Amino acid sequence: MMGKYRVITITNLLEQDLHTLVQESKEEGFRFVERLLNDYREGTNRFNKQGEALYGIYNEENDLVAVGGLNVDPSSAETGRVRRFYVKKECRNEGVGTLLLKQIILDARRSFSVLILHTDTEKADHFYTSFGFTRGNQYPNATHYLDIGE
Repeated sequence: MMGKYRVITITNLLEQDLHTLVQESKEEGFRFVERLLNDYREGTNRFNKQGEALYGIYNEENDLVAVGGLNVDPSSAETGRVRRFYVKKECRNEGVGTLLLKQIILDARRSFSVLILHTDTEKADHFYTSFGFTRGNQYPNATHYLDIGE
């Protein structure tokens, strides 16, 4: 927990109010929060395999202000993938993304030796590289990777 924000593990996404995050992300041109919800509804990705988790960050008013998940990468059981990572605009630069990514990395270390992700924005590139992620195409469908093995 960090000040006015807390991270929770989401066990049922359909019980969360994602409306604001879906709307805002679509207005920014990002469709992946909507895909997160659709994939969850359809059962194609529920973040429930071994090592996987879905996280939400809530503010003091109990509003969901960020979401992010950890999946097993289809290419290797040793590789975790950061998925559907989104922080509400008004909460950016307040440590919310940092809180969320630190939790994902911490939990990923239990099951994976490498953590990968795909992003196509310069801001996200700077954010992830500040955590030690390396930009590169060593892994399929990934733009960044981080060695988290012992």
